[in-house]
Amino acid sequence: MKAAQYLGAESFRIADVEPAAPAAGEVRIAVAYTGICGTDLHVFHGHMDARVTTPAVIGHEMSGTVESVGDGVTDWVPGDRVTVMPLDWCGECPACLRGHQHVCQNLNFIGIDSTGSLQQLWNVPARFLVRLPSDLRLDHAALVEPTAVAVHDVRRAGLVPGEKAVVIGGGPIGVLIAVAARHFGADVVVLELDAGRRAAVEGLGFATLDPRATDPAAWVGEWTGGAGADVVFEVSGAAAAMLGATDLARVRGRVVVVAIHPQPTPVNLHAMFWKELTLIGARVYERADFETAIEMVAGGTVPAELLITRIEPLAGIPDAFGALAAGRAMKILVDCQN
Repeated sequence: MKAAQYLGAESFRIADVEPAAPAAGEVRIAVAYTGICGTDLHVFHGHMDARVTTPAVIGHEMSGTVESVGDGVTDWVPGDRVTVMPLDWCGECPACLRGHQHVCQNLNFIGIDSTGSLQQLWNVPARFLVRLPSDLRLDHAALVEPTAVAVHDVRRAGLVPGEKAVVIGGGPIGVLIAVAARHFGADVVVLELDAGRRAAVEGLGFATLDPRATDPAAWVGEWTGGAGADVVFEVSGAAAAMLGATDLARVRGRVVVVAIHPQPTPVNLHAMFWKELTLIGARVYERADFETAIEMVAGGTVPAELLITRIEPLAGIPDAFGALAAGRAMKILVDCQN
């Protein structure tokens, strides 16, 4: 079979490897599609080499079908359509014992810390599989994992119907957070610098702002009758956006940090104090988020056709990473069987 192997900063090769039979308790998946996400871009640029052992098969936003099962697997049969919740927790650390297994202190994030889905056949312990509806397109199903991220972010925010939410960043996760926030009853505005992305987001019925052309704090103040937004989601990863996020929130509002800020980033602590704001971190997801995400993708709530810019074969991975790094695409899927 063929597998895409990360070799080091901005270097991949397509290798011929011998597929292994699934071990006891494992399922072998014929991977249909794998989406490339922002975390994968961090890997591509070499920023996560301390975690990734090369040559590495990365990738975790995926869909596929069960190809075969190992001994002891009774809940899955060949042909079942699946995705994978790629969180392997220890069950023994303080976080796990408090019920926070998804942010286990010893978490193995499958597709980063261990072998992922950018290959034709992928052996995965059966406990990580999540069943997909039989009528859900597999290219659309590759959006379940990032949608689960957005659902988790919105749940972490404690958002309730009727609240006003600001999403800073109109990339794939920003769009999905906006969609999820609206799905949960919020009124949403998206801040985005890129004109093409703003137009796409407006096409989904959201208000947008170019923060270079419009003062976001003044606009949000007028939008909220002088109060400020109930929730602000920082999804851009820009230090300036994080610094300004507190200006957009109301008294006792919430600021949710979604983006990966690899370096320490300034936060306006005076605004945190003055308005009694709550700063919330939001990372990965829980099983319930996956189940909700499947419902949203299968039900058409998620704008799959907008988000999927194009589909590349395995051999097109270097071009796909280059396009995403340059901001020329929303979401690129890799057809792992091509």
